[in-house]
Amino acid sequence: MTAKGKPPAKNVGRDVVPKKPPAPKLAELRERVDGIDRSIQELIAERARFASQIGQAKGPLAAAIDYYRPEREAQVLRRVVDRNEGPLEGEVLVRVFREIMSACLAQQEPLKIGFLGPAGTHSEQAAYKHFGHSILGLPLGSIEEVFGEVESGAADFGVVPVENSTQGTIQSTLDTFLGTDVKICGEVELRVHQHLLSRSGRFEDIERVYSHPQSFAQCKAWLRQHLPDAEKIPLASNAEAARRARNADDAAAIAGLSAASVYGLKSVAGPIEDRPDNTTRFLVLGRELFPASGNDRTSLLIFIKDQPGALFQVLAPFARHGLSMNRIESRPGHGGRWQYAFFVDVGGHIEQEAMRLALAEVDEFAEQVRVLGSYPVAIV
Repeated sequence: MTAKGKPPAKNVGRDVVPKKPPAPKLAELRERVDGIDRSIQELIAERARFASQIGQAKGPLAAAIDYYRPEREAQVLRRVVDRNEGPLEGEVLVRVFREIMSACLAQQEPLKIGFLGPAGTHSEQAAYKHFGHSILGLPLGSIEEVFGEVESGAADFGVVPVENSTQGTIQSTLDTFLGTDVKICGEVELRVHQHLLSRSGRFEDIERVYSHPQSFAQCKAWLRQHLPDAEKIPLASNAEAARRARNADDAAAIAGLSAASVYGLKSVAGPIEDRPDNTTRFLVLGRELFPASGNDRTSLLIFIKDQPGALFQVLAPFARHGLSMNRIESRPGHGGRWQYAFFVDVGGHIEQEAMRLALAEVDEFAEQVRVLGSYPVAIV
């Protein structure tokens, strides 16, 4: 008892822990999610209406290609990444917004996109990654055919592989630029996971393997260890390999899982690529150059004069004007024996003053300079 005859207060001098509010019930959480979904749907519909009004404001244009602005899409997607504070990764949000923009554009008319076919190739995946799924895909038989369909206008744009992070340049793509006026208006980077696919799904059945030569090279060590005696048969595409493998239990294909779903195959093993960071870069082909997006790359085709120091004289202006050269490749030119063309990628856009000044200097020492494209850097 205290001096005044009252009992001592409980927890005197101790922190009182407040009670936690009751957790929301499952039904309440679902109701909130449903409300958010309704708001999202309303906003997407509003965006689509504004996209349609923008199309009308541009006037009576000829086709869907006239409404497509790659530099504008790149700016929108970069802002999506910059605003992201989680919990979803930026790559996920980019994919969502890409599909929204693709669907809005298709209100006018779907874009016709050519790619190295048949269905189920990595080129098809790259086309969908860049343009979304609201397009009309045109699977074609060769890289040269993709160029031809774009140049003739049968396809609005095309998607072709140009280099792999482990196996280097796809030479047929560079060679085709030598005889065409097609422009580069975009690029796509695609993480490539290779799988061993077969009809039976049994490893012990496999006696021969079909695939594209690049995929064989990307999986060389794995094949040497696990299928040293199997016959390796190169084909024009991994999708064609999957199409052939579905016809026999003793055959397999190296391809992506998308090809497995298209051709009814089972995954025997995978991923089987020798390097986990295996990435292929694709070019988006079009018929014109587009304005700067703010983070761009310029691809050039340069024929140099046959004189001492010619290559140095051609490349030095880019360094003098603060432009970073990302890549250089040489290929035999079509103008004569022992003539070489140089494919050069430089950071920046053709509209930039530094680029214009550098190219003016390059012209003094080169036989010919062609701008293949100035386009947004890939948004990974």
